[in-house]
Amino acid sequence: MKEFLNNAANQNHPLRILKEFLEKEELLEKSKQYDQMRFVGYVLDIGYNEVTIITSDPFKIAVGGVPRNSLLIMCPSTYEYSGISIPPHFTLLRVLDAASTPLSGEVQQTYFELQKKSMPELDVFTQSELQWGALKTGVLGMFYPHPQIANSVEFSGDLNNFVSAHKYRIYSPDDKLLDLVNNCMVPNQNRFKIGNLRLTECRLPLPNKKQPDVDIFLSTDDFLGCRTAMFGKTRLGKSNVVKLIIQSLIETTKETKNVGQLIFDINGEYANDNPQDDNKSIASVYPDFCSVYALTPKPNTVSKPLKLNFYESPNQSKLVLASLLRDSGRTSGYIATFNSVELPILEEVKELPPGDERVRATRKLQMHWAVLKKSGYTVDEVRLRQLAPAGNLVSRFNPGFNKALRKAIYENERLEVPDAPNTLDELVRELEILSRFRRNNSSSHAFISSSGNQILDADDIAILEFLEPPAGRAGVSLIQPFRIYHDKSASDFIAEILKLLDEGKTVILDLGNANEVVMQYFSRELSDAVFRHQTMKFTSNDLGDHFIQLYFEEAHNLFKDNDNSEETRIYRRFAKEGAKYHIGMVYSTQSPTTINSDLLAQTENFFVAHLASQDDVNRLAKVNVVYESLKNDILNAKTLGFIRMLTRSHRFVVSMQALKFSLLESE
Repeated sequence: MKEFLNNAANQNHPLRILKEFLEKEELLEKSKQYDQMRFVGYVLDIGYNEVTIITSDPFKIAVGGVPRNSLLIMCPSTYEYSGISIPPHFTLLRVLDAASTPLSGEVQQTYFELQKKSMPELDVFTQSELQWGALKTGVLGMFYPHPQIANSVEFSGDLNNFVSAHKYRIYSPDDKLLDLVNNCMVPNQNRFKIGNLRLTECRLPLPNKKQPDVDIFLSTDDFLGCRTAMFGKTRLGKSNVVKLIIQSLIETTKETKNVGQLIFDINGEYANDNPQDDNKSIASVYPDFCSVYALTPKPNTVSKPLKLNFYESPNQSKLVLASLLRDSGRTSGYIATFNSVELPILEEVKELPPGDERVRATRKLQMHWAVLKKSGYTVDEVRLRQLAPAGNLVSRFNPGFNKALRKAIYENERLEVPDAPNTLDELVRELEILSRFRRNNSSSHAFISSSGNQILDADDIAILEFLEPPAGRAGVSLIQPFRIYHDKSASDFIAEILKLLDEGKTVILDLGNANEVVMQYFSRELSDAVFRHQTMKFTSNDLGDHFIQLYFEEAHNLFKDNDNSEETRIYRRFAKEGAKYHIGMVYSTQSPTTINSDLLAQTENFFVAHLASQDDVNRLAKVNVVYESLKNDILNAKTLGFIRMLTRSHRFVVSMQALKFSLLESE
């Protein structure tokens, strides 16, 4: 009756499969069907961190082989002690390497003698002696019934006790136990299949022995507000796994719409299909859930324009123009001088007190606007007038030259002195006249202010020479091709993207084939906007259960180690403060050694493909010790999609073959 009640109580417990597994092993042993057993061997030496097991060739062949990094379970020979039944449990082991046995020396001597005598066959006694060997395994932890939650399993990363080595037996788990081991810690909520269990790169089966057939799951809750790293050399499946993560969040939040995703797609692979490699994009598989913004629209991808407003972000747009000019091979002296000009930040100019400093700073911005206007960059002049610093000038487009200078420059061209410029066209005209006058009259007293200072500094002159160059120089025509990056209404796209993210949409910024500075600009602008947006919701207690997930490719350019520059400050804030503001991030790179150490230390989830450098695997193992025993495997295995995964739900590394991203069958 006691046994009946005990069986009834545990009928739905996940560890019931352990009991059934051991009962099957016992029946197979009694019927002498050894070749069907999962028995591997006995314990030779036991400790809290390592267990040395003794095994033989027939045992290893019967289970299909025991390769390095494969998983074994250690079970007590009996769950009865002094007439008391203890709960079913087992210890999970990972095979590390071969180990010496007490007879290793004698075995080697026998081999030596046999080879020396060239004996082709072994007698039965000698064969029996030589087929035994030992394996060193690492203790990953224990699985046992949860003390508080019925029909649930708890995992611990340590052993609470162990007894004599001879009281344990070692087994190779079957598919049901492997499923329990790899997936029982993953919550049922928001589960998603990401791959299949793959313990080794080699998949050569032994005769009549099949490979494990076990699905690997993750919980998308593990990514929310967390940092996820994607490491591996190029062309080994990093982007495919990122697509699977994006897909998992789309699929598991279709109803709740509580996760918005923003993808900085620097290669265009998430926005556009690649028929050559038979790779589908996120945008084509989920058109109803995605919005694409593209710098250069692709004919087969529906997208919205991703542009800069060169007028409203003068300091950033000036850097972009300088980079584009350099990339186009324009290196003339006056162009290089123009490129070197640094413009003030519009908001900072507005904060300056009225006076000469504010007038001079405003004048530089106006000169930049004049260059853009003359180059044909469209402008919302009414809006720009509202944004322009007022200073102590009546007009927002008045550069504030004194009467003496204005009289001199207009008289030089035999023109009446007009009213101060009030439009951009009038501003362009006045600066053109000023540039021509200065070129021939640079020593004129008209360029000396009442305080005895030069009215124009070197940067002013550099801009003027570009705006109105002498004959034979191209000037503003050089930047006309870059108008494709400009839109007078571009500032509105940030608010539009934030709204889409709040609605749980996936937004893809297609930055493929874009200039590096342009990519950095958009990455930084959108990142800043997301951070401010989430911070504002946090301070107003409006975050709720809504999250934003960011995706960064080539992360070594953004999260450099020991980089404290202002340009990367926002990314450091994501790493340190993102969780508080419900901002999660997935970052990909080929080398962990290039990533900021603080970010690595705070990363919760890891997906690791092949790494080619000893320094990289050492850095990885230093950041997360669970990768220590897998370093050689990561260095040697180069199969596409072979990933070693660790998430918040997994207490040890799970080796898997990632699925190829595609539309789910249920769709």
